[in-house]
Amino acid sequence: MTKKPLGRMSTLALAALAVVSVSACSAAAATPSATATPAPTQAAGSQAPAGTPATTHKPVTISVGVLRPGATQEAVDALNLQITEFNAKYPWITVEPQEYNWTAPTFTAQLAGGTLPTVFNIPFTDGKGLIAQHQIVNIDSRVRALGYADKFNPNVLVNGQDDKGAIWAVPITAYGMSLTYNRTLFKQAGLDPDKPPTTWDEVRADAKVIADKTGVAGFAQMATQNTGGWQLTTMTYALGGRMETVDKDGKVTATINNSYTKAALQYLHDLRWTDNSMGGTFDYNWGTINQDFAAGQIGMFTGGSDLYTAMVQNNSLKADDYGITVIPLASDPNAGVLGGGNLVAVNVMTTEDQRDAAVDFIDFYYMNKLRTEAGAVEDAKALKANNQPVGVPALPIFDKATYDQSLVWIKDYINVPTAQMTPFTSKIFSEPVVTEPRYNTQDLYAALDPVVQAVLTNKNADITKLLDDANTKVQKIINTPPAS
Repeated sequence: MTKKPLGRMSTLALAALAVVSVSACSAAAATPSATATPAPTQAAGSQAPAGTPATTHKPVTISVGVLRPGATQEAVDALNLQITEFNAKYPWITVEPQEYNWTAPTFTAQLAGGTLPTVFNIPFTDGKGLIAQHQIVNIDSRVRALGYADKFNPNVLVNGQDDKGAIWAVPITAYGMSLTYNRTLFKQAGLDPDKPPTTWDEVRADAKVIADKTGVAGFAQMATQNTGGWQLTTMTYALGGRMETVDKDGKVTATINNSYTKAALQYLHDLRWTDNSMGGTFDYNWGTINQDFAAGQIGMFTGGSDLYTAMVQNNSLKADDYGITVIPLASDPNAGVLGGGNLVAVNVMTTEDQRDAAVDFIDFYYMNKLRTEAGAVEDAKALKANNQPVGVPALPIFDKATYDQSLVWIKDYINVPTAQMTPFTSKIFSEPVVTEPRYNTQDLYAALDPVVQAVLTNKNADITKLLDDANTKVQKIINTPPAS
């Protein structure tokens, strides 16, 4: 969920849409609390595999967060297979899966308490702040020693770099916001699932039809754990607005009380109070909205283009239900699709040996499948063998040549309903994508959560006053220097 705008589709970030298998999406990754047992490791100091320099290594243990809580046993099996393969190459490293799930409040508590795994995921929006405070490890020399740092998509890598270009966190997933819709509910409501809405007016009309015909929420909105502000920003961007400005001297000004955000909130108000199209749940977060969508209780909602993986792994999504299309954009020349993603970082509470091992794991687990044929094929095979999604839409982590080749490598293993994703994949190439607000992003989102909640629970909520108050709060945060 950050920094340098990706700009119009002419930028490298959007030269192509990556359809690669990824193990984590949107906000988090963690192991399930019960059954994620690491595969057996070889004894430390044992014979190195063929092709590996015969160097004696000290045994080292690292903890990693790579699956979400509640993941299926099949997802755990796929992880264990990959750990086995990792141990064949790095027999001196013991990998311990640890439960981990990024949310703004829990992450802050884990960071302060020193309980984060050795290797953990963060949204793009957290990268710059953690780097500035040296709360993650500078892994620049270790990553550059891998030999492919120059192949990263620069508009994605920048989220994990400091102002001098040093790499502190590595991008592992990137996405554009989308409109996710339930094809089965569309059919039940008499709508054509192959012709999803292309304007916000059509979204509203379809939402009412779904609500009236099926009795479930035609459209739902995230509203808690900073997701309300996140999705309100998504709609603001789609209408042409921005949540902050930065002048030539670097001064940051909060602009969340702009006319576009007011229009977005009025739109939600009308869906809720005029159309009665939003059901009865107004405290959704990322996890619960996915859960209810997969359960057939939501017709449409806005979220990342990579949500299919999470809903299959965590929520037993039926493939036939899933549909995805591009976010409707207003005719305003500044209208754009909000883009974001995830970085993987290393805990500062680690030894140098653990940091070396952590980067070895990042290289093996996250990068190989994106940049090497063997890694891509092995990952796709393991995922498909364990009924995990292969081929979920995402934006490219590496350059276009690497992306194009990866599609060739995994084409025989793609098992997601690509035809149902065509409304998104066929149009995203021509959509302008911009990253999230650059400064105090999570604070901004947190300030907007109660605004969204108020509009959805109070018919007479004063939108202008709510936004003015939130803007004042955010500006004060922006103006407050970070603690040393």
